[in-house]
Amino acid sequence: MRQIDLDFQHNPVSSVPGWILLGGGMLMAVLMLGAHLRTSDEADVRSAELQRVEQQLQKRGLRQAPLSAAEEKARVASVAEMRRITAQMNLPWDGLFAMLEAQPRQDIALLSLAPDARKGQLRIAAEARDLAAMLAFHRELEASDALSDVSLLNHEMVTEQAERPIRFNLLANWGVKDARP
Repeated sequence: MRQIDLDFQHNPVSSVPGWILLGGGMLMAVLMLGAHLRTSDEADVRSAELQRVEQQLQKRGLRQAPLSAAEEKARVASVAEMRRITAQMNLPWDGLFAMLEAQPRQDIALLSLAPDARKGQLRIAAEARDLAAMLAFHRELEASDALSDVSLLNHEMVTEQAERPIRFNLLANWGVKDARP
């Protein structure tokens, strides 16, 4: 059997490459700190210059250069698109989903929901097991507080499937109070 040599107070030996790496790392840290301070000072100088120029422009009443007709039209279109997107984001989705999840839908499968914030409408595409399930779902949506004036747009029997489900589209007015088109 081989003898085991246990040394609990082993002093690690420092190596030359280790000291070189440590010195290089410290040198890089000092150089990066200097570059950061230089960049920070330049940013402060440029910020002060920008504030001075803006104050001069405000005194003269020149806030920004006038836009050309094409640039103005593009800006108006961009603002309109941002408002449309904001209106879509501000829709009360939680209330709608809670209402739809609370509906007993054993025989109904929701395929898509398409809100239109500008018109305050919601288009629902769904599939029902039979005509009675479709009509019951329509009545339940009409009776809900979140939707009003629920209309059946179209329906068709899917003959390619053995169960012959009914695909249909509904259009409902959705109480959108916070969304502004």
